[in-house]
Amino acid sequence: MPTRLHGALKEASNEWLRIEDSSLYPARNRLPVKGWLAAEWDTSENEPKARFCRLTADCRKRLEPEAGEFQRLVQAIQLAMKPA
Repeated sequence: MPTRLHGALKEASNEWLRIEDSSLYPARNRLPVKGWLAAEWDTSENEPKARFCRLTADCRKRLEPEAGEFQRLVQAIQLAMKPA
C-alpha cells in the first residue's frame, strides 16, 4: 500500500520514481543513524501518530557535491549511449 512518503517521491519526480518499501524504509531508518535525517513522532490531521522527517544541516551540506557527482555520471551514461 503506498504511503505518504511514496506519494511525495512520486510527485516530486514527475511520476518517475516508484520505490518499493523494501528499499525505501531501510534507507529512511539508516539516515538518522548517520545524522542526515531528523525524525520525530507527532500527531497529524489524519493520523493519531505520525513520523515526521527532515534533512539535517550535515545532510544538506553533503547533497550539493553528491548531486554534482551524480549529474556527471548521468552525462557520462548519456555520452556512452549516443550512436557512433
